[in-house]
Amino acid sequence: MIRFGPAGIPLSCKGRTLRDGIEDVHNLGLTAMEGQLVRANVQERPADPEEVGHAPRELTTDMVIEIIRKKGSKEETLSDLDEPIRNGDTLVVLSSGISRSYSELRSLKTMAEELDVQLAIHTPYYMDVIGEGELCFKSMDSIRWAGLIARELGARMVVTHVGLYGDVTPRTAFKRAKERLAELAKWYRRHGIKTPIGLELSGRQEVFGSLSEVSRLCKDSRELAPVVNFAHYHSRENGALREPKHFSKLIDTLEDCCTGGIYAHFSGVEHEGGNEKRFTSIKKGDLRFEPLAESLVDRNRPITVISSSPLLEHDAMYMKVILERVLTKKVSREMKGNSKKSKTGSK
Repeated sequence: MIRFGPAGIPLSCKGRTLRDGIEDVHNLGLTAMEGQLVRANVQERPADPEEVGHAPRELTTDMVIEIIRKKGSKEETLSDLDEPIRNGDTLVVLSSGISRSYSELRSLKTMAEELDVQLAIHTPYYMDVIGEGELCFKSMDSIRWAGLIARELGARMVVTHVGLYGDVTPRTAFKRAKERLAELAKWYRRHGIKTPIGLELSGRQEVFGSLSEVSRLCKDSRELAPVVNFAHYHSRENGALREPKHFSKLIDTLEDCCTGGIYAHFSGVEHEGGNEKRFTSIKKGDLRFEPLAESLVDRNRPITVISSSPLLEHDAMYMKVILERVLTKKVSREMKGNSKKSKTGSK
């Protein structure tokens, strides 16, 4: 199945909650949506008396991601969401803008499944799992918290950027990224999170995420998967995506690293000198969707295409229309070809 959807709540949606977005996406005839984890903040607070005896996953008012518990003169941090809360515990609460509780996430999962809307989560756009500073630790936490949300939501992917090379060589950056992503993968396994961490191809030379880097990382770990951002790749490779065969070759390179089909982003893009300048609507720029549509129709394999265009759902629907048009032309050609063969065979 080929799915289309927006990177965020549709612009035309009157409400701004994830629930509103899922419903609106369905009403627009789309079948995918990427939730944006852009306001992830954590706070500590004492456990309320009425919360004692309940597990964090059961709470309906807050999303507790950790329990800090005194153990003699020391403190221990518990991340088991099924651990009952005790008197004197300190709760670490996540506010994300996506949902206020795990129970709400589970109800959204049910709703999305009933409406056949595939969900994914995108971490904050400015990420760094390469550096040595505080941002690196915050970025890794964002990927952890996104994983917890994805688990309850039944999300298809946790999409993330890796970060700038900074003041280290690409080789050192790759080594650090591999080590830290392996740490995150281990954390995902320990918490029963089966949603893969999606590494997005980058669109600038100074940003980690070339095709080679992403494919190498994903081949070494079942918890990692590539996110094929066609606009990023097109920019980084100086406008390399022109014909259906170019798109097919790119997808072929990464398909073995994917389970359940390719997950991708598409938009128009302005670029110069191997660097992306800005996303545009699909009708602008030199990256056209028609060649990709031709490739997808010929391949006939599962793929999710998320519109990261400034027009979001409008361009998601536009891509769907183009794909249907290409498919109709292909079927028409095949029918004409079969008709000619039948006539020739009857003579």
